[in-house]
Formats: sequence, C-alpha cells, structure tokens
Amino acid sequence: MILPIVAYGHPVLRKVAEDITPDYPELKELIANMWQTMYASNGVGIAAPQINKSIRLFVVDSKQIIDNLEDDEKNDYPGDEGIKEVFINAHIVETGGKEWPYNEGCLSIPKVREDVDRPTTVTLRYVDENFQPQEKTFTGVTARVIQHEYDHIDGILFIDHLKPLKRRMLKSKLDDITKGKVRVDYRMSFPK
Repeated sequence: MILPIVAYGHPVLRKVAEDITPDYPELKELIANMWQTMYASNGVGIAAPQINKSIRLFVVDSKQIIDNLEDDEKNDYPGDEGIKEVFINAHIVETGGKEWPYNEGCLSIPKVREDVDRPTTVTLRYVDENFQPQEKTFTGVTARVIQHEYDHIDGILFIDHLKPLKRRMLKSKLDDITKGKVRVDYRMSFPK
C-alpha cells in the first residue's frame, strides 16, 4: 500500500525516533509499504518518520542511482555498487573521509534541492529486516543516501545542514510546503 508522506512542518519529522523490537506490529507489511511508497514517489530512500512513524527504520535503494550512471560517472564513486537494504535501529559508529557536496532533495520537502556536504563514508550498527545484527561501512553516494535517511530518524532534515542565509532564502518555499501549497505527483500529508 502506498502511504502518504508527511510534509515539512509536521512535528514527527523533528522527533528522535525510538528503537523497535522484533514484535513491532505488522513490521513486514510496514517495510513492504515503505518500499512501495518510496518507488511510487521516485525516491531512493525513505525513513519511517516520513510516513508518520517515529521509529528507527529506513530503507535505501542506491542501486538505482549507481545503475543509471554513465560509465565515466561511475569513477566518481569507486567501490560503491549501490545497495537495496532495510535498516532497523541504526546507530552511526563513525563517519570518515573528506566531506563532499551533492545536490540533495527530500520527499518531505518537495521542489527544494540544495548542495549538502557529507563525509565520504559511514559505518552503521543496525539490524536487518530479520533482526540479524549488522555492522557495515558504506561509501560514496550510498553513504550519502544512508546519512540523509539516518538524519530523519534523529529528527534532522537536509536543510539543517545549509548555511543560515541559504535557509532564510528558502523560507517562503518551506512555508508553502507547510501550508500545502505545493503540488507533487505522490500522496502527501500536510501539517494541520
């Protein structure tokens, strides 16, 4: 089932999400719905707070980015094959490498894209959809997508990484999103 994505201004996007246990109600169905919602909205990742669930759960499919790169562009992300993975109860162990800019957007902040600097690598400790413990290091664009989605479960949005002047310049666009004055081709839930 395709779920509505909560828009900028909704309080759930600013909460630090809670860890869950394997008996979380209808978890498999929730994960399936998150994949379906993400693909229906042309996303490469989606976090549970974006569907109004304040839990530490997100899904990432960076394979679709890597697979669509031209051969010469793939050299920009050495060692990054892309992933399609579920992250539950994720916690960052460390980040590393040089920070680099990349133009990011967010399904909860439609029609806004800005360059954000993030580290090249991220190591996470988490459990997969079968609650098997994992600790992995990710790099390149995959690390970036993971860090973006991880921010969501910590109540952080990509615009929080922008300089104050840039954020002030976006204020009217952000206000329009909060008021529901933006049209998108996917289901959204706007703050009341």
